[in-house]
Amino acid sequence: MNPFLFHHMENFITVAIFNYQHETLIIKNLLEQEGIAYFFENETIVGIDPLATIAYGGIKLKVHPNDEATVKEILKKLNEDDHLKIV
Repeated sequence: MNPFLFHHMENFITVAIFNYQHETLIIKNLLEQEGIAYFFENETIVGIDPLATIAYGGIKLKVHPNDEATVKEILKKLNEDDHLKIV
């Protein structure tokens, strides 16, 4: 990951919340294809202990505010597809 980006992740915002780690897999692929920087907060702890999703408020998809509209459009398209509805 770009070190410059890492120092600016505190500015990232939550655009979606998932309950299960497997729900994030398709989104990771799509975001990487678009070159969008992202991270999933709580992903590791929920992967280790799936019941922790309740305690930590789910797996939070975080992106830079400049990418918010693009990411929301990607999520919207996934929701509209009958085969890939995950959010």
